[in-house]
Amino acid sequence: MRTGTPDPALAAASLVGVMFINMLGFGIIIPLLPFYAQSFDAAPWQIALIFSAFPIGAFFGEPFWGRLSDRLGRKPLLISTVTGNLLCYLALAFAGDVWTAFLIRLIGGAASGNGAVMQGYIADVTPPEQRTRRLSWIGAAASLGLVVGPSIGGVFAHPEAGSAGFRVPLLIAAGFSALALVSLLLFIREPLTHREERPHQSRLAALGEVTRHPVIGRLMLLTFLVGFAFTGIESVFGLWGEARFGWGPKEVGWCFAVAGGVSAVTQFFVTGPLSERFGEARVLAVGMALTVIGCALQTQSTGIAMTTALMALTALGQSVSWPNVGALISRAADPAKQGQVLGLNNACGALARVAGPLTAGLAFAGVSIDAPFVIAALVVAPAILLALSAAGRARVPAL
Repeated sequence: MRTGTPDPALAAASLVGVMFINMLGFGIIIPLLPFYAQSFDAAPWQIALIFSAFPIGAFFGEPFWGRLSDRLGRKPLLISTVTGNLLCYLALAFAGDVWTAFLIRLIGGAASGNGAVMQGYIADVTPPEQRTRRLSWIGAAASLGLVVGPSIGGVFAHPEAGSAGFRVPLLIAAGFSALALVSLLLFIREPLTHREERPHQSRLAALGEVTRHPVIGRLMLLTFLVGFAFTGIESVFGLWGEARFGWGPKEVGWCFAVAGGVSAVTQFFVTGPLSERFGEARVLAVGMALTVIGCALQTQSTGIAMTTALMALTALGQSVSWPNVGALISRAADPAKQGQVLGLNNACGALARVAGPLTAGLAFAGVSIDAPFVIAALVVAPAILLALSAAGRARVPAL
């Protein structure tokens, strides 16, 4: 394995490329999941369960991989988690029923949670004052993958053919994961950071430590609230568009693509400069406010133009928010435990991605088709206060 001291900008640029390729595959699949699940005659709650399976696995995988990368290095864990993505897509292409698909997504989530590892890599090689900018590049690459991916999925998916009609998009997604794996092997260098051998700390003990921290604890709660809201909307958006406007995969894919484009542009060019000028926590609070507005107004949408514009506004709010969460946590955490702490935060996000889709699915089926958007707005609103509270405590020493 190649090691050394990577140039921070070059290291970030390399990860941007890998993230983009990997997220192409993810972007192909996410908008298609409701229709993929319907091909097995799944009920709305089962569709929500398939959405939730991956984050259930990631809830256990993210802290594990993050902690292991603190000890063994970032590159080996990036390789293993991207391999997990690849195998998950291949298996989904040949799943025979809804429960097999659920199990594959569950195992795939546990094997492929690499968000904390990528964030830890950036934190290893980037000065604290530049981390929001570099983390936003990673987020932009992910968003750009979500621009291109849905259009590919929409073109190659054929719902009328049943589950077999989704095989080609899933195989294409696996191909992109394979390309990302090759890119990791060829272009990513392991940073030569000092890794201390420390006594093993249980997840429960580590969780108790970070939740008591006045900055990290608040940010973890924020991560849960916003993840709960946004993934709930995401999981039922295809069904909402179908029920309200008679949309299919192409229209849903278009909305996701536009939102992803806005997100990519924002994170490449706007988030970093804003955060460096006004501070991470204040920009985080503004992003939360934009998300609340976008979710609340979506219930009044009159068609694809308004829906797409409001999805773009919500994406804008998310895009100026999330890189700041990682940057604030990396500032507050002990450098030797950044992977573990970031992994625990991502586990909170994974838990939200379990509860959010289940709640949204039940609300969609049992209350009204607009209920998930109302719930999202109500849940995100307190996150504005959490962000402002974190701003006032940002100088607390690292745990």
